[in-house]
Amino acid sequence: MIDFLNTVFWGYVLIYGLLAVGIYFTIRLKLVQLLHFPEMIKAVRGSRAGDHAGISPFQALCTSLASRVGTGNIAGVAVALYLGGPGAIFWMWVVAALGMATALAESTLAQLYKVRDHNGNYRGGPAFYIARGLGAPWAAVLFSICLILSFGLVFNAVQANSIADAVQGAFGVDKVVSGVVTAALTGVIIFGGISVIARVAEVVVPFMALGYLAVALIALIMNIGEVPGVIGTIVSSAFGFEQAAGGVTGGIMAALLNGVKRGLFSNEAGMGSAPNIAAVATPDPHHPVSQGFVQALGVFIDTLLICTATAIVILLSGQLEPGSGLTGTQLTQAAMETHVGSFGAYFIAVAIFFFAFTSIIGNYSYAENALVYLGVDSTAGKTILRVAVLGMVLWGAYESVSTVFNAADASMGLMATINLVAIVLLSGLVARLVKDYLAKRKRGEVPHFVADEMPELKGEIDTEIWSRP
Repeated sequence: MIDFLNTVFWGYVLIYGLLAVGIYFTIRLKLVQLLHFPEMIKAVRGSRAGDHAGISPFQALCTSLASRVGTGNIAGVAVALYLGGPGAIFWMWVVAALGMATALAESTLAQLYKVRDHNGNYRGGPAFYIARGLGAPWAAVLFSICLILSFGLVFNAVQANSIADAVQGAFGVDKVVSGVVTAALTGVIIFGGISVIARVAEVVVPFMALGYLAVALIALIMNIGEVPGVIGTIVSSAFGFEQAAGGVTGGIMAALLNGVKRGLFSNEAGMGSAPNIAAVATPDPHHPVSQGFVQALGVFIDTLLICTATAIVILLSGQLEPGSGLTGTQLTQAAMETHVGSFGAYFIAVAIFFFAFTSIIGNYSYAENALVYLGVDSTAGKTILRVAVLGMVLWGAYESVSTVFNAADASMGLMATINLVAIVLLSGLVARLVKDYLAKRKRGEVPHFVADEMPELKGEIDTEIWSRP
């Protein structure tokens, strides 16, 4: 049954659904992610300080990147290249550009429909706009349960498994030891709650992303004369002009399908995950769309910067040999060793640790928001979730997680399908909010949204949050 559901969700519904929704919002929002890219930088730079109820836009960006940037940016890109050839990277770029519009839409809605929990902190996400905006609380409950199962539990076991494999391969550390250390570090952070997760992400994520990009840049500079040729190969292979570089299965379809799949899995746009942390932010300017721009930038950084860095390192190394069997993390390690010697294997192991570890704490933050919607976010409820997360980290570090991972894929597939339907049904509201934001910018104003501007939303949104000066 699980295999059947995965075939339906990932073979048909989501691959084409996520792509179609990205195209739809790109057209509906009039290329907002391309024409107003500078606005994304402004929205992140607006403030480094949240208010008493939320985290800052920069912290929200870093926390969402903590979850987005995972082992897929290292191993997933290598698999896409192996199966689809260099052209797969071009289609990853395309799907990221489209996904930026989807990410903007879902995070804008999450901001608009956010609430305060019993401690006065901002909470929100797809469950809230599904229940309040569409009047479908049953779908919101189903979404929340799927989110906790996939992101909160199983995917964290998968990330722990990646850490244990990488550390054992590079340093010979026993997997049980890796699991215990990873669980201990995770516990210190997640027991502090979302505010602590955000503060850790604010420091660790820029460090890991910039460090990884810096090493990739060194490889690029060392081979600067070959870079134009590599870019040319990526583009020409995407359209089947270089069939020999088309991957194992060959041709344009191999490049397109593998690029689209890996791009969608990596940037998570439309999945309904990142909006859970987007809702917790205090937007600056005080408008739901500003956090939409922040999360759109997250998709850009994840795919167009970090995934591209991995791809360029591999293509410049000459290690990509379709049919050789060298793929995934091993291919990326071999490529890095070509550029920087034996240090490369150790560097990739360390990178996987940071990428996977930050994914664990980012994923937990999403699950905690789902608890709030389900009404089980008491101290006992959160403690049970945190202990379960640590248990999955320990288990995942030592055991094979392939079977459970298939179940989580099915759970995430259902969750993403519910979210896609919801944001399309609410797309008219997204378009109005984006139009309002950009019109105020054009008039030279700082965009500011108040509930009175859309009286028809009374009873759906927290008017106190959106009536502040």
